[in-house]
Amino acid sequence: MRIALISDLHANEVALNAVLNNINRAGVDQIVCLGDVATLGPLPRSVIQTLRNLECLCILGNHDEFLINPELIHTYTEIPVIIEAVDWCRSQLSGEELGFIRTFQPGAEILLDERSKLLLFHGSPRSHMVDILSTTPPDELDQLLAGHQATVMAGGHTHIQMLRQHRGMLIVNPGSVGLPFKEYVAGRAPTVMSYAEYAIVEAVNGEISVNLRRVSLDKSALRESVRACDNPLRGMLLEQYN
Repeated sequence: MRIALISDLHANEVALNAVLNNINRAGVDQIVCLGDVATLGPLPRSVIQTLRNLECLCILGNHDEFLINPELIHTYTEIPVIIEAVDWCRSQLSGEELGFIRTFQPGAEILLDERSKLLLFHGSPRSHMVDILSTTPPDELDQLLAGHQATVMAGGHTHIQMLRQHRGMLIVNPGSVGLPFKEYVAGRAPTVMSYAEYAIVEAVNGEISVNLRRVSLDKSALRESVRACDNPLRGMLLEQYN
Protein backbone atom coordinates (compact mmCIF):
# COMPACT_ATOMS: atom_id res chain seq x y z
CA MET A 1 0.00 0.00 0.00
CA ARG A 2 1.38 3.36 -1.08
CA ILE A 3 -0.57 6.46 -0.09
CA ALA A 4 0.28 9.99 -1.21
CA LEU A 5 -0.57 12.70 1.32
CA ILE A 6 -1.23 16.20 0.02
CA SER A 7 -2.22 19.11 2.24
CA ASP A 8 -2.70 22.87 2.34
CA LEU A 9 -3.20 23.34 -1.40
CA HIS A 10 -4.47 26.91 -0.93
CA ALA A 11 -5.76 27.37 -4.48
CA ASN A 12 -2.32 26.97 -6.08
CA GLU A 13 -3.08 25.14 -9.33
CA VAL A 14 0.50 25.34 -10.60
CA ALA A 15 1.80 23.58 -7.48
CA LEU A 16 -1.01 21.02 -7.38
CA ASN A 17 -0.47 19.98 -11.00
CA ALA A 18 3.27 19.64 -10.43
CA VAL A 19 2.69 17.45 -7.37
CA LEU A 20 0.11 15.27 -9.13
CA ASN A 21 2.54 14.74 -12.02
CA ASN A 22 5.22 13.72 -9.53
CA ILE A 23 2.80 11.38 -7.76
CA ASN A 24 1.84 9.81 -11.08
CA ARG A 25 5.49 9.08 -11.84
CA ALA A 26 6.07 7.66 -8.34
CA GLY A 27 3.01 5.40 -8.52
CA VAL A 28 0.62 5.19 -5.57
CA ASP A 29 -2.52 3.25 -4.67
CA GLN A 30 -4.38 6.18 -3.17
CA ILE A 31 -4.20 9.96 -2.74
CA VAL A 32 -5.47 11.63 0.43
CA CYS A 33 -5.96 15.39 0.82
CA LEU A 34 -5.54 16.66 4.39
CA GLY A 35 -7.43 19.91 3.87
CA ASP A 36 -7.18 23.67 3.31
CA VAL A 37 -7.76 23.46 -0.41
CA ALA A 38 -9.21 26.70 -1.82
CA THR A 39 -8.43 29.83 0.22
CA LEU A 40 -5.58 32.35 0.04
CA GLY A 41 -4.33 31.41 -3.44
CA PRO A 42 -5.35 32.59 -6.93
CA LEU A 43 -7.34 29.70 -8.44
CA PRO A 44 -9.83 28.17 -5.99
CA ARG A 45 -12.26 26.87 -8.62
CA SER A 46 -9.57 25.12 -10.66
CA VAL A 47 -8.12 23.42 -7.60
CA ILE A 48 -11.54 22.26 -6.42
CA GLN A 49 -12.31 20.86 -9.88
CA THR A 50 -9.05 18.94 -9.90
CA LEU A 51 -9.83 17.45 -6.50
CA ARG A 52 -13.32 16.48 -7.62
CA ASN A 53 -11.84 14.72 -10.64
CA LEU A 54 -9.41 12.82 -8.40
CA GLU A 55 -12.30 11.53 -6.26
CA CYS A 56 -9.85 11.26 -3.36
CA LEU A 57 -10.57 11.24 0.36
CA CYS A 58 -10.54 14.85 1.64
CA ILE A 59 -10.11 15.85 5.28
CA LEU A 60 -11.72 19.09 6.50
CA GLY A 61 -9.19 21.81 7.27
CA ASN A 62 -9.83 25.00 9.21
CA HIS A 63 -9.79 27.12 6.04
CA ASP A 64 -12.26 24.74 4.42
CA GLU A 65 -14.63 25.22 7.32
CA PHE A 66 -14.14 29.00 7.20
CA LEU A 67 -15.73 28.87 3.74
CA ILE A 68 -18.88 27.12 4.92
CA ASN A 69 -19.03 28.68 8.41
CA PRO A 70 -17.96 32.32 7.89
CA GLU A 71 -18.05 33.36 11.55
CA LEU A 72 -15.58 30.65 12.57
CA ILE A 73 -12.58 32.49 11.18
CA HIS A 74 -12.91 35.12 13.93
CA THR A 75 -12.00 32.47 16.52
CA TYR A 76 -8.75 31.90 14.60
CA THR A 77 -7.56 35.27 13.30
CA GLU A 78 -8.53 38.93 13.06
CA ILE A 79 -5.91 39.81 10.43
CA PRO A 80 -7.95 41.86 7.92
CA VAL A 81 -6.25 40.68 4.72
CA ILE A 82 -6.68 37.01 5.65
CA ILE A 83 -10.38 37.50 6.38
CA GLU A 84 -10.75 39.44 3.11
CA ALA A 85 -8.96 36.69 1.18
CA VAL A 86 -11.26 34.01 2.61
CA ASP A 87 -14.31 36.15 1.81
CA TRP A 88 -12.99 36.65 -1.74
CA CYS A 89 -12.55 32.91 -2.15
CA ARG A 90 -16.11 32.24 -0.96
CA SER A 91 -17.43 34.78 -3.47
CA GLN A 92 -15.68 32.91 -6.30
CA LEU A 93 -17.25 29.54 -5.51
CA SER A 94 -20.61 28.21 -6.61
CA GLY A 95 -23.09 26.57 -4.26
CA GLU A 96 -22.13 23.24 -5.78
CA GLU A 97 -18.44 23.85 -5.08
CA LEU A 98 -19.17 24.84 -1.48
CA GLY A 99 -21.31 21.71 -1.25
CA PHE A 100 -18.29 19.65 -2.29
CA ILE A 101 -16.30 21.15 0.59
CA ARG A 102 -19.11 20.15 2.96
CA THR A 103 -18.41 16.50 2.05
CA PHE A 104 -14.92 16.69 3.60
CA GLN A 105 -14.45 14.47 6.66
CA PRO A 106 -13.09 15.70 10.01
CA GLY A 107 -10.83 12.66 10.20
CA ALA A 108 -10.41 9.13 8.86
CA GLU A 109 -8.49 5.87 9.27
CA ILE A 110 -6.94 3.70 6.58
CA LEU A 111 -5.56 0.20 7.08
CA LEU A 112 -2.07 0.01 5.59
CA ASP A 113 -1.87 -3.75 6.13
CA GLU A 114 -3.13 -6.32 8.62
CA ARG A 115 -1.13 -4.78 11.47
CA SER A 116 -0.74 -1.12 10.55
CA LYS A 117 -3.15 1.81 10.58
CA LEU A 118 -2.90 5.36 9.22
CA LEU A 119 -4.83 8.03 11.17
CA LEU A 120 -5.70 11.18 9.20
CA PHE A 121 -6.61 14.67 10.43
CA HIS A 122 -5.80 18.30 9.60
CA GLY A 123 -4.33 19.92 12.74
CA SER A 124 -4.79 17.21 15.37
CA PRO A 125 -7.44 14.56 16.07
CA ARG A 126 -9.04 17.07 18.46
CA SER A 127 -9.07 20.21 16.32
CA HIS A 128 -8.20 21.38 12.82
CA MET A 129 -6.76 24.59 14.33
CA VAL A 130 -4.08 22.95 16.49
CA ASP A 131 -0.37 22.98 15.59
CA ILE A 132 1.70 19.81 15.97
CA LEU A 133 5.42 20.54 15.58
CA SER A 134 8.70 18.68 15.94
CA THR A 135 9.21 20.77 19.09
CA THR A 136 5.82 20.07 20.70
CA PRO A 137 6.62 18.59 24.16
CA PRO A 138 5.71 14.88 24.49
CA ASP A 139 3.24 15.42 27.35
CA GLU A 140 1.47 18.16 25.40
CA LEU A 141 1.43 15.95 22.32
CA ASP A 142 -0.25 13.20 24.36
CA GLN A 143 -3.09 15.65 25.07
CA LEU A 144 -3.34 16.75 21.43
CA LEU A 145 -3.57 13.17 20.23
CA ALA A 146 -6.34 12.54 22.77
CA GLY A 147 -5.55 8.89 23.35
CA HIS A 148 -5.56 7.93 19.67
CA GLN A 149 -3.26 5.12 18.57
CA ALA A 150 -2.02 4.37 15.05
CA THR A 151 1.14 3.18 13.34
CA VAL A 152 1.29 6.45 11.42
CA MET A 153 -0.58 9.69 12.14
CA ALA A 154 -0.78 12.35 9.43
CA GLY A 155 -1.89 15.96 9.54
CA GLY A 156 -1.03 19.27 7.88
CA HIS A 157 -1.99 22.80 8.98
CA THR A 158 1.44 24.21 9.91
CA HIS A 159 2.83 24.31 6.33
CA ILE A 160 6.02 22.76 7.73
CA GLN A 161 7.16 19.28 6.66
CA MET A 162 7.81 17.02 9.63
CA LEU A 163 8.45 13.43 10.58
CA ARG A 164 8.83 12.52 14.24
CA GLN A 165 8.51 9.43 16.39
CA HIS A 166 6.27 9.67 19.45
CA ARG A 167 5.87 6.73 21.81
CA GLY A 168 6.42 4.29 18.95
CA MET A 169 4.10 6.06 16.49
CA LEU A 170 5.26 7.96 13.42
CA ILE A 171 3.75 11.43 13.07
CA VAL A 172 4.04 13.00 9.63
CA ASN A 173 3.18 16.39 8.20
CA PRO A 174 3.51 16.32 4.40
CA GLY A 175 4.01 20.08 4.33
CA SER A 176 2.10 22.36 1.99
CA VAL A 177 1.44 21.93 -1.70
CA GLY A 178 0.47 25.55 -2.23
CA LEU A 179 2.20 27.63 0.46
CA PRO A 180 5.22 25.86 2.01
CA PHE A 181 6.71 28.03 4.74
CA LYS A 182 10.43 28.47 5.33
CA GLU A 183 9.85 28.42 9.08
CA TYR A 184 7.03 28.14 11.59
CA VAL A 185 5.27 31.50 11.65
CA ALA A 186 2.76 31.39 14.55
CA GLY A 187 0.67 34.14 12.99
CA ARG A 188 3.57 36.20 11.60
CA ALA A 189 4.03 36.93 7.90
CA PRO A 190 5.58 33.88 6.24
CA THR A 191 8.35 33.37 3.72
CA VAL A 192 6.87 31.10 1.04
CA MET A 193 9.25 28.75 -0.76
CA SER A 194 8.96 28.19 -4.51
CA TYR A 195 8.45 24.46 -4.46
CA ALA A 196 5.60 22.14 -3.48
CA GLU A 197 5.63 19.55 -0.71
CA TYR A 198 3.90 16.22 -0.16
CA ALA A 199 4.60 12.80 1.35
CA ILE A 200 4.22 9.10 0.55
CA VAL A 201 3.42 6.55 3.26
CA GLU A 202 4.21 2.98 2.27
CA ALA A 203 3.60 -0.44 3.83
CA VAL A 204 5.45 -3.39 2.29
CA ASN A 205 5.62 -6.81 3.94
CA GLY A 206 4.96 -5.32 7.36
CA GLU A 207 7.58 -2.59 6.96
CA ILE A 208 6.46 1.06 7.13
CA SER A 209 8.23 3.98 5.49
CA VAL A 210 7.48 7.69 5.11
CA ASN A 211 9.02 9.69 2.28
CA LEU A 212 8.86 13.50 2.44
CA ARG A 213 9.04 15.01 -1.04
CA ARG A 214 9.67 18.44 -2.57
CA VAL A 215 8.78 19.32 -6.17
CA SER A 216 10.39 22.24 -8.00
CA LEU A 217 8.01 24.83 -9.44
CA ASP A 218 8.21 27.31 -12.31
CA LYS A 219 8.30 30.75 -10.69
CA SER A 220 7.12 32.47 -13.85
CA ALA A 221 4.06 30.20 -13.98
CA LEU A 222 3.37 30.99 -10.32
CA ARG A 223 3.58 34.73 -10.99
CA GLU A 224 1.31 34.52 -14.03
CA SER A 225 -1.36 32.61 -12.12
CA VAL A 226 -1.35 35.27 -9.39
CA ARG A 227 -1.31 38.26 -11.78
CA ALA A 228 -4.52 37.04 -13.38
CA CYS A 229 -6.55 37.23 -10.14
CA ASP A 230 -7.78 39.99 -7.85
CA ASN A 231 -7.30 38.07 -4.61
CA PRO A 232 -6.53 40.49 -1.72
CA LEU A 233 -3.26 38.58 -1.18
CA ARG A 234 -2.17 39.14 -4.79
CA GLY A 235 0.55 41.66 -3.93
CA MET A 236 2.02 39.53 -1.15
CA LEU A 237 2.11 36.44 -3.35
CA LEU A 238 3.76 38.26 -6.25
CA GLU A 239 6.43 39.55 -3.88
CA GLN A 240 7.06 36.02 -2.60
CA TYR A 241 7.48 34.62 -6.12
CA ASN A 242 10.01 37.22 -7.32
